[in-house]
Amino acid sequence: MVTYGGSYQDATVKAVFDPFTKETGIRVQLVPYPGLDKVKAMQLTGNIEIDVYLSTGAEAAAGSKLGFWDKLDPSLFDLKDLKIQPTSDYVTYEIYAQGVTWDPKKFGSGKHPTNFVEFFDRQKFPGRRAIRARVQNTLEIALLGDGVAPKDIYPLDLNRAFKALDRIKSQLVWAANTPQDTALVQVGEADFSIANSNRVKATTEPGGGVPLAFSFEQNVLGGSTLQLIKGARNKDGAMKLIAYHLRPEVQARLYNLVGATPVSKKGSAMLSPDVSKWQPNLENPRNVYLNDTYWADNYEAATRRFQEWKLT
Repeated sequence: MVTYGGSYQDATVKAVFDPFTKETGIRVQLVPYPGLDKVKAMQLTGNIEIDVYLSTGAEAAAGSKLGFWDKLDPSLFDLKDLKIQPTSDYVTYEIYAQGVTWDPKKFGSGKHPTNFVEFFDRQKFPGRRAIRARVQNTLEIALLGDGVAPKDIYPLDLNRAFKALDRIKSQLVWAANTPQDTALVQVGEADFSIANSNRVKATTEPGGGVPLAFSFEQNVLGGSTLQLIKGARNKDGAMKLIAYHLRPEVQARLYNLVGATPVSKKGSAMLSPDVSKWQPNLENPRNVYLNDTYWADNYEAATRRFQEWKLT
């Protein structure tokens, strides 16, 4: 199974994988996130090295259009309990919130951005900015940072998005993975970052390093998904693992550790008060929820343009 590493992976092993192995006898081998190009290569060669692929909803939708995933059996899930219904070949298992983060000891009230327009305001808030080096989320954040209303984000105006990114390009520090979103701020490589709320929460806990702050004033929300790679060698075990991941008690166990938002309604009700205060307001009109349908149609072309832009 694919994982993103860091404290999130450690928590998932403790809350999901170890209990799953104890219950079923099925061992879970973890591999670093490889990207869709790796999945495409496996499909072309027939050498399927991964069973369960974990990704964003946007990437899952793009992979679905490309035919990378096997069909899921809806009877595996309690559909009435899920805030987001599964598609035919991938299921959302959590909702994440991305927003502005900073070191509160370095930047007091009024000295740091709290929304995306301010994040793109180099004059009012000078400093280095860290953003995860991936096209989805980044383009939405760029348009919000340029003043586009949340309701008008889709379809993405790519020219406007890249023009907005040009404004801060000289100050950008690219995060190679999710843990770096916070680590770059903790070590002083970046002054402000776009990070996941649960990753910032982890910095405020024992052993988390430099405690960071996070703004819920405006967020980009997205779903993290699970899918079965077509041709997987361990299909039955993989299906069982995906179903196990969606159980309410498993969701509560995981998100009481990592602080993201469960897709299980019952699981959300089991969260501790400390974790509940790190949950985004899903009804905030300033937020944008990633449009998986848009990305299914535009992922490859937008990714190519993004990679080319980074090199210029």
